Amino acid sequence: MKNLYIILVALFVFTSCQGQEKQSKKTDFSKLPAKNTANPDTATFAAGCFWCTEAQFKELKGVQQVVSGYTGGWVANPSYAQVCTGNTGHAEATNIIFDPNVISYDKLLEAFFVAHDPTQLNRQGNDVGTQYRSAIFVHSKEQLDKVQFYIAALNKEKVYNEPIVTEVMPAVVFYPAEDYHQDYYRLNGKEPYCQLVIKPKLEKFKRIFSKVLKEGE
Repeated sequence: MKNLYIILVALFVFTSCQGQEKQSKKTDFSKLPAKNTANPDTATFAAGCFWCTEAQFKELKGVQQVVSGYTGGWVANPSYAQVCTGNTGHAEATNIIFDPNVISYDKLLEAFFVAHDPTQLNRQGNDVGTQYRSAIFVHSKEQLDKVQFYIAALNKEKVYNEPIVTEVMPAVVFYPAEDYHQDYYRLNGKEPYCQLVIKPKLEKFKRIFSKVLKEGE
């Protein structure tokens, strides 16, 4: 595998000056606004178990809040138990609330592709099921353009041994998960899953993004 971080940094610099429009024929993105001018802004990512994703993105400077939840399915107000059956259509996901004046969506995308393996279909490691799929739920056409450019470029550069299978969809209703899922790693860091799965990923993530971590992290 090529040096993912170096390639993503190069893509970040390139996309700061140039965009690329390539819309999916199967998914309707026509109702997306051209650009989200709100501050703070929102990114919605699914990258396997949300306990891990939440812990990673909370470390980044400019990220104000990370909410674990469920999105992309057809069951209203699903419970964790329902989502775990794989029959709701929802993915475990995180809403990342960020200040675009401090951290860009490009940098969050860079972090997303480092944070998990986007070539694994409907799983991350031993977490298996459609609820663990890799997905990005875009909130604007600007986000869509950036996502599609990154995926196409990473596939072209053969950064991974297999093609990226990350699903790209318009953002839909996001259901926050139960309270005990929020800030899970900080509150349950001694649990075996946290020690064996989350901690190694988080330490690697922090090494790669050491220059953009919050102070004291």
